[in-house]
Amino acid sequence: MTERIKKLFNITFPIVQAGMVWCSGWKLASAVSNAGGLGLIGAGSMYPETLKEHIQKCKAATHKPFGVNVPLLYPEIESIIQLVVEQGVKIVFTSAGNPASWTKFLKDNGIIVAHVVSSVKFAQKSAEAGVDAVVAEGFEAGGHNGREETTTMCLIPLVRDSVSLPVIAAGGIASGRAMLAAEALGADGVQIGTRFAASLESSAHDNFKNKLVGLGEGETILTMKQLTPVRMIKNNFYKQVAEAEHRGASIEELKILLGKGRSKRGIFEGDMNDGELEIGQAASFVKNVKPAAEILKEIWEEYLKAKAELTKP
Repeated sequence: MTERIKKLFNITFPIVQAGMVWCSGWKLASAVSNAGGLGLIGAGSMYPETLKEHIQKCKAATHKPFGVNVPLLYPEIESIIQLVVEQGVKIVFTSAGNPASWTKFLKDNGIIVAHVVSSVKFAQKSAEAGVDAVVAEGFEAGGHNGREETTTMCLIPLVRDSVSLPVIAAGGIASGRAMLAAEALGADGVQIGTRFAASLESSAHDNFKNKLVGLGEGETILTMKQLTPVRMIKNNFYKQVAEAEHRGASIEELKILLGKGRSKRGIFEGDMNDGELEIGQAASFVKNVKPAAEILKEIWEEYLKAKAELTKP
């Protein structure tokens, strides 16, 4: 891949670990950063004081670059942004909101900003807002899915042709071969979530990790498109959502059904029946739980091998 992402974040490999709710704490972020990628702490499932603790522990665990993923629709967004600045975080990935709202403030405070998008329209808005890179995420991903359901295969070249910024591909990428495909489509690097969710350092419950590695093709589905589209494992809670959507439930009814803490209940506390189990389509490729450093090394070596095979005379 090109050097743009490695130079931008000062990392060895153009691999970013996604900031996943209830999976991406300081242990995972520091492990990925220490292995040469870019680890991200997922602020979406943290109160400000919890995030502060994770940032400080991550600083103690690695001297290499790491970042924080900040969903812009977070209810305490001003506190989170201020905390990130006060704690000296150098890299922020924003998502789920308007990039124009905080990009300038973050950059004025010396922070590198990347924004997650699911369409060309929002990639262009991100460029106009002044971000340093965009993460183009196809609908194969577990979160931040676009209602248009544009796949990674279609989205990456469209975004590549629409902006001059570095483009990080996400959604359905869990192997070196997928990483090479993303490069061929025009990506400068990749962001990987699902594969790292099944790492030893992931803060997800073991029930969730074990469920993840046992999934087959077609066992996840994009749903809740009226609220915030996410891809979920089919379980009892998903069946309730599907039934409600089928009979034309209102947005308010769906919000009540989702309630508070539903993803925590599933991913962090291990309720495989009634929790919200967000995960990407690439889960069907994941067959084991192993250290994050081994995962990164495995992906990079497979990428190099696949690239060498394609260039053989």
